[in-house]
Amino acid sequence: MRSGQDDRNLNFFTMARISHTNEAPKSANPTSKYLEWKSNDKSFSYYDKSAGENVKVELPLKFLFLQNYHTVKGWNDASESGIYSNEVFYIGSEPMTVRSFKGGVIAEGLYKDIKPTITAAGGKYNRSIYVMLEDGTVANISLKGSGVRQWSDFMEANKNLIDNQWVEVLTSNDEKKGSIKYSTPEFTVGANLTKQDSAKADDVAAELKTYLDGYFKKEAATTEEVEPVLDF
Repeated sequence: MRSGQDDRNLNFFTMARISHTNEAPKSANPTSKYLEWKSNDKSFSYYDKSAGENVKVELPLKFLFLQNYHTVKGWNDASESGIYSNEVFYIGSEPMTVRSFKGGVIAEGLYKDIKPTITAAGGKYNRSIYVMLEDGTVANISLKGSGVRQWSDFMEANKNLIDNQWVEVLTSNDEKKGSIKYSTPEFTVGANLTKQDSAKADDVAAELKTYLDGYFKKEAATTEEVEPVLDF
């Protein structure tokens, strides 16, 4: 299983509808669902806040890629609560603050420097992917472990296509590491966007970009800007 660090260059070579800047004012987060891959179920799932329960999203899943970032998630036994961090675009030069919901700050700094502390606390690297679903809503897909590898390989192979074509997850890959069996989503390139799809995507991307620019501007306000460093 390769580290999320392996896909560190994707931000530079992959086309995306959202350019990464931090110049816009703050706005409401338009993300409607936060999807995670459930290995045992071979499907995605998200937490429905209003219903207070997890909702299973069966395959196939179809979406349009907007942009992706780096973050940390997990579970902290000491505080008996989840782990989370801010999202970063340049993981080699932008600092992360990793926290548990009940225990507070776990580590602060560049991912390469704080990774041992994060791992010991129960945190794992996650790829945070913003997408537009078929109904025109924004969703976030979170991948970890081998799921990151699948996504990284897919993006590298299709970096010139995914800006104007749907991405589909029609099935899953059965994988094995030692005695442990697990699954990962299998990403494929779907149909070209129609003119209507493309127009909708532009509107959705603009709305999400306004939110993200405000988010990263707030993050940058507490951090001195430095040039990206990609040697881990």
